[in-house]
Amino acid sequence: MSSNFRRRLAAEFLGTAGLLVAVVGSGIMGERLAAGNPAVALLANSLATGAALLALILCFEEISGAHFNPAVTCSVALQKSFPWREVPLYIVCQLAGAFAGVVATHTMFGLPALSASGHARHGAAQIFSEGIATMGLLLVIALVSHARGAATPYAVAAYIVGAYWFTSSTSFANPAVTLARSLSDTFAGIRPADVPGFLLGEIAGAIAAVLLIRWLLSEKISAESGASR
Repeated sequence: MSSNFRRRLAAEFLGTAGLLVAVVGSGIMGERLAAGNPAVALLANSLATGAALLALILCFEEISGAHFNPAVTCSVALQKSFPWREVPLYIVCQLAGAFAGVVATHTMFGLPALSASGHARHGAAQIFSEGIATMGLLLVIALVSHARGAATPYAVAAYIVGAYWFTSSTSFANPAVTLARSLSDTFAGIRPADVPGFLLGEIAGAIAAVLLIRWLLSEKISAESGASR
């Protein structure tokens, strides 16, 4: 394994850990300060997550691509923009980073390192929401990257803030995030029993996104391929 690849894996670990710190930490702080108002807690959670995600992408995009998400890694691999041989280790580091982020956050707030969540998030509507959230995220990444690459971090952060509010699931849109949040019995958590449904929605949304991306960008990709010959 080259030193460059080790740095990229470290960036994925650190970035995903930072994302979970932002999601879970702002959920805990928001709930504590919201005086029982869930709308205020969600507003705090969404704004803090979006702001932190923007900073993390800007920090790590030049090192690892700032995926922080197995759905993103698999999507870019399916678009032939990322080597499949690197996908497994990227995902391992994202998962490890996600759980490390939860442990770090719980430690900061004086909570048990890991604790199964009791926050119910179930039903067809929320599973469908996760499909829409994941599809939308991958479309934003792919389409904005092709149109104006430098704007991608800002578009992704804006989308996540918005998707917290326009989806009934509050837009996890990330299998690593979903799994890690199942061990956080906080505002941001999800019951372990509800995780399979969320993962199913995310996988379906990712597949739909890849098919749409290929269709929407087919002419542009063909033109770019022709110009490079």
